[in-house]
Amino acid sequence: ENTMEKSLFEQMSGEYIQQGIIFAQPKTTQGRKQSHWYLGTIHRRYLKQHRTVLYYNLLTCGKLNSHLADIDEQAEAMFLWLVKQLADKQDITEQLKADNQMAWIGNINNICNSAREVVNKNLIHLSGNLE
Repeated sequence: ENTMEKSLFEQMSGEYIQQGIIFAQPKTTQGRKQSHWYLGTIHRRYLKQHRTVLYYNLLTCGKLNSHLADIDEQAEAMFLWLVKQLADKQDITEQLKADNQMAWIGNINNICNSAREVVNKNLIHLSGNLE
């Protein structure tokens, strides 16, 4: 029996899957994988405040939620790609994880923070299109 305390996500029957060197929390809605990113929400706020016509066009033609889900998917894909690239470049390997787990965790955390910052900066202000 596992004596470790479960996270709220796990208590609610969620399960983590490994994607490369990080773990993600997959969910599905209407057959589409929903990422754990929140950029769709931030992007929606950006569109509503700064790209009002586009926001209402997407909303009235029923494409807003799909557009925001696409932003989240792009965010997750870009994040995973960046983490892998940065880890490879900095030689953060499974061997380092085996030899010095604390150093590996520190390095991966730094890489994840850097990747998240790049993703946030690059995807919030996407203008999107109706094609």
